[in-house]
Amino acid sequence: MRVDGGLMAGLDGAPDRARRLEALGYYGVVTAETSHDPFFPLLLAAKETEQIELVTSIAVAFSRTPMNLANIGHDLNSYSKGRFVLGLGSQIRPHITKRFSMPWSKPAARMREFITAMRAIWNCWHTGDSLHFEGDFYTHSLMTPMFTPEDVQYGAPKVFLAAVGPLMTEVAGEVADGVIIHAFTTEKYLREVTLPAVEKGLARAGRSRQDFEVSYPGFVVSGSTEEQFKASKAAVCKQIAFYGSTPAYAPVLGVHGWGDLQPELNRLSKQGRWDEMGGLITDEILAEFAVVGEPEQAVDQFKSRFGSLVDRTMASFPSKDEQQESALLARLIA
Repeated sequence: MRVDGGLMAGLDGAPDRARRLEALGYYGVVTAETSHDPFFPLLLAAKETEQIELVTSIAVAFSRTPMNLANIGHDLNSYSKGRFVLGLGSQIRPHITKRFSMPWSKPAARMREFITAMRAIWNCWHTGDSLHFEGDFYTHSLMTPMFTPEDVQYGAPKVFLAAVGPLMTEVAGEVADGVIIHAFTTEKYLREVTLPAVEKGLARAGRSRQDFEVSYPGFVVSGSTEEQFKASKAAVCKQIAFYGSTPAYAPVLGVHGWGDLQPELNRLSKQGRWDEMGGLITDEILAEFAVVGEPEQAVDQFKSRFGSLVDRTMASFPSKDEQQESALLARLIA
């Protein structure tokens, strides 16, 4: 299992954080498109590291066009000498239409076409073939030498796709190099819904599981003191409740018979009652979504539950000091 570390320290802290993660033995550094751009920290990290992969988990696809991301993906992969992984996600309709003012329709079909269009653009740049892509959502038919990159020795980046529902997960298996499993996923949902959907997509494309990576971050509730443990538990419960309020994620709760919880969480979210939402996550629910225990037990628990299911993860262990955290992470990486 490959282990990634979060590069969420902002632009000022990105170079030092990236160097430390590489020194600890991480396989990749990961950014997310939340309150900051996901690409700029990886550009800084590329300059300060030599081997570690540089991963967006995720960048929002539908706020951009295939050409936008083809350019960004190419430049980061070339500058890092082939170490960039373009992790994409669809986001949900309200964010795409109300926050980004971009179109939304048929997200799984649109995403399949988006990634296929990017690959057509990269193929044009890397092989010299003409660009002629016509789809239901995107059309790309113009490329001149002035706009064609010349630094093509490292090829196109790998593309990972974030997915929760089976349709988007099938798309990942069909057209991406890996799937990013949402942290709001349980072992049961992973076994019964996610992995079968991946296999279905792979079969459609005539590919094997060996050609594909499954990345799952997971939740960890831990701490070296009672105070740390309580704080970690409260934070994870609020995060689970926040994700659970999203209608698109309701099927994850449904496989456990907790379908009635999603409408209640959604109702509270619309009223801004975030703290109350976390209180609805019982210890039973928490145990399904998270590894819960002492820091020394967390690594073994994570391995026993997910070691045979996923190829890479991103985990952190709340600890009273950096030395202990580094020791726990070293165990997981080993």
